[in-house]
Amino acid sequence: MAITTFTDEHSSPIPPSRIFKASIVDSHNLIPKLMPQAIKSINIVQGDGGAGTIKQINFAKGSPFKYVKYRIDELNEESLTYGYTLVEGDSLEDKLEKITYSVKFEQSADGGSICKVTSKYYTVGEFTLKEEEVKAGKERVLAMYKAVEAFLTQNPDAYA
Repeated sequence: MAITTFTDEHSSPIPPSRIFKASIVDSHNLIPKLMPQAIKSINIVQGDGGAGTIKQINFAKGSPFKYVKYRIDELNEESLTYGYTLVEGDSLEDKLEKITYSVKFEQSADGGSICKVTSKYYTVGEFTLKEEEVKAGKERVLAMYKAVEAFLTQNPDAYA
């Protein structure tokens, strides 16, 4: 098993607490409404939404994947940090044991936010992960982030 780590950073004009609430805390309600062409539903399988909760993302028809399950490892609305682990789903195939994500939202100098994401891919056996192989997944996550950002820009009182 090998671990491959990627770090990404995204800036947004939306204050960190608003985008955290919308994109993380209430993602299971908001994202399927904003992106029905990509996400059919996000269901809480087990738990109350906090650490230890397991959620399942069901992708829309035509997606290359059917579903993924992930476990929330950390959800801190004060420090605006979030950690989760993809534990099941056809996107893992037989090449990945799991993928862990650590997310932190910070205030930017212009009143917006900076989102820092570290992802760790735990491979099975001798499989070696290449960055281009995860690019499509990163682009899907960024599309969700941008959809939430656009919603919050158009609805300045939402998640305030």
